[in-house]
Amino acid sequence: MTARPANAHQSQLLRLLRDGGPSSRAQLSEQVRLSRSKLAVEVDRLLEAGLVVADGLAASRGGRRSHSLRLSPELRFLGVDIGATSVDVAVTNGELEVLGHITQPMDVREGPVAVFEKALSMAAELRASGLAEGFHGAGIGIPGPVRFPEGVPVAPPIMPGWDGFPVREVLSQELGCPVMVDNDVNLMAIGEQHAGVARSAGDFLCVKIGTGIGCGIVVDGRVHRGTTGSAGDIGHIQAVPDGRPCACGNHGCLEAHFSGAALARDATEAARQGRSADLAARLAANGALSAADVAAAATAGDTIALDLIREGGTHTGQVLATLVSFFNPGLVVVGGGVAGLGHTLLAAIRAQVYRQSLPLATGNLPIVLGELGPAAGVIGGARLISDHLLLPA
Repeated sequence: MTARPANAHQSQLLRLLRDGGPSSRAQLSEQVRLSRSKLAVEVDRLLEAGLVVADGLAASRGGRRSHSLRLSPELRFLGVDIGATSVDVAVTNGELEVLGHITQPMDVREGPVAVFEKALSMAAELRASGLAEGFHGAGIGIPGPVRFPEGVPVAPPIMPGWDGFPVREVLSQELGCPVMVDNDVNLMAIGEQHAGVARSAGDFLCVKIGTGIGCGIVVDGRVHRGTTGSAGDIGHIQAVPDGRPCACGNHGCLEAHFSGAALARDATEAARQGRSADLAARLAANGALSAADVAAAATAGDTIALDLIREGGTHTGQVLATLVSFFNPGLVVVGGGVAGLGHTLLAAIRAQVYRQSLPLATGNLPIVLGELGPAAGVIGGARLISDHLLLPA
């Protein structure tokens, strides 16, 4: 951004315009603790800085009509959500409305250089389409632990070659704008909080089930990252004592027993053993199976596919039941690629949580699917960098 808010009052006004859209001065004055004269001074300074523009006449409330105010229409944020097998890139305006969104397959194991070359080419494609001349900031999500203050991944289990890679520094230089980096599930939580199912939730858990499993923890409206940024890594909580080996080096982790990769592995085994004619046919046709194949087989009534989904949901619910009793959230959101398994998965998770958690914690606890799908992460990325840039300079 060419300018930043100069004080907390300007920051608050900009956030109100971002989250609530165009407003009159009278409407803004009802939401901030400023005298009319002080509000006028701060608004005029924001207009002079180019962060705010007049946007037509506001509705009359008696007396002279004033102009409505809105964030500068030239503001552009970039959201990048890197998954284990795909990259999502989107451009938003200052009010975090998605103007353009591209998804392309990409294996995160190819390493940070290859992945970011792909992400940058996708961002260039969006820019060339006329959506943005440049970006005022970018928010990046990656599928592994992140040391948040530095924007650096730390020993991510499914991301060889990424440990210590200076993501924020490299992308800031390439894009020519400020960059913030976070775990992908935290961005999903931020996205669902901003524009999805968690809009009215202050304390909630956001579980992302994809190639791996993670959990965004939101406390009093803010993401809780923990001391070193590893909070919410529930995929490596033990779900099955002495269970399968996990990529992290331990045994019995939730992620080893239920994730996109684990589900594909179990479905392939069932197909090869002849336990599911549907899965065997899909394996023969495609050469490999994915969580989407299991979902399609389950929709067609395949009992083995349904059993695999229910078993995975049960393992996930067992872990979540402990977290719900400990944290007492007001909402649990389930998203990610494997969430495409839908209500069969959700029913299994709910059954375990409602059965095992304390009644006081589950008496009024919705457990729901996310609303935004792949857009959650990129909206969350845009919101992350927007929050940073709307802090006083």
